[in-house]
Amino acid sequence: MIAAPSPKGHEFGAPDTGRVEIVRGEGAYLFDAKGRRYVDLGATHGAGSLGSGNPEIARAIAAQASTLVHLGSGYANPVRSAFLEKLLALLPASFARVFLSNSGTEAVEAGLKIARSATGRTKIVAALRGFHGRTMGALSATWRRELREPFEPLVPGFVHVPFNDVPALEAAVDESTALVLLEPVQGEGGVHVASPEFLRAARAISQRAGALLAFDEVQTGIARTGRLFAFERWGVTPDILLLAKSLAGGVPIGATVTTEEVAGRFRGSHHSTFGGNPLACAAGSAALDFVVRERLAARADRLGERARNRLGSLPEHKVREVRGLGLLIGIEARTKVVPYLAALQGRGFLAIPAGATVLRLLPPLTIAEPDWDAALDAIAEEIARG
Repeated sequence: MIAAPSPKGHEFGAPDTGRVEIVRGEGAYLFDAKGRRYVDLGATHGAGSLGSGNPEIARAIAAQASTLVHLGSGYANPVRSAFLEKLLALLPASFARVFLSNSGTEAVEAGLKIARSATGRTKIVAALRGFHGRTMGALSATWRRELREPFEPLVPGFVHVPFNDVPALEAAVDESTALVLLEPVQGEGGVHVASPEFLRAARAISQRAGALLAFDEVQTGIARTGRLFAFERWGVTPDILLLAKSLAGGVPIGATVTTEEVAGRFRGSHHSTFGGNPLACAAGSAALDFVVRERLAARADRLGERARNRLGSLPEHKVREVRGLGLLIGIEARTKVVPYLAALQGRGFLAIPAGATVLRLLPPLTIAEPDWDAALDAIAEEIARG
């Protein structure tokens, strides 16, 4: 994570004090340099949804690494083709084209360029509290002042409306709008779930204005929310779908998925040197096979419901709300959550925040049920004690 310069001058921007040094992982466990074991409740912001050392991912990577690691997109490749076929087979039939890159922010950048080119318009409407990445275009769609201000002026043409506010969205979208860009669940913004009315209205409003609709499912996609893709819960299909994080079991990858109609209107060019490389695609195929075969979406739904039932009884004078979908859960406290995170770390659980007052849980979807129950008990105890 980029921040102020490191005093030791090694990793740019990373603080050198107070961080646990993780040296290996096994399933939902992470181990530090002293051999202490932690239960991973953050999955590296969702990228580690299949846990560490997944044997099927490891075998796919090893086999591909000994055959062909990198190949530019100017050449056909059966590993890439197989991955694309598997991904598209899991999506609604309207999706037909995929641009592969290396991260969520790259997937967003591609989506922004596709939307502007395909519509001939420039305005992008996004949501307050939304997070879409840290490159200049993705950051322009993001609304966190502390992230934006050091790099202003950002890319022009972006406006932000309150999340779940249908009248505000309707007022913002007009004949100059290229894209409406939304997260079905705002992960970094505090784990706020979109209302069915909001996403359905977004579909209708964008169509009426001749704009495109994109869902950023970088954090919510691939079974995290109890469905393979969060948008399935609402029955609202976007024109552009943005994926990354857990798409290849933790190997860097990003995907910008579009309809044939949108792809046919695209003018100009966009390219990624490492996007769609055989190593990432081999891992992606193994990851998708594992998620589907092990029914991890249904498992996330069940374990998430258990968590919300367990945490829903936390004292109201300590917790404002527990919200989320599947195994993406936010616990909004009435105080800052840093002390809770530190206390949990001391007990062997690594969770992450979503803003100053929200404790966020994104465990690997493969977490053992006893570990999940123990984590929920520890969270409830620390909040009650705090």
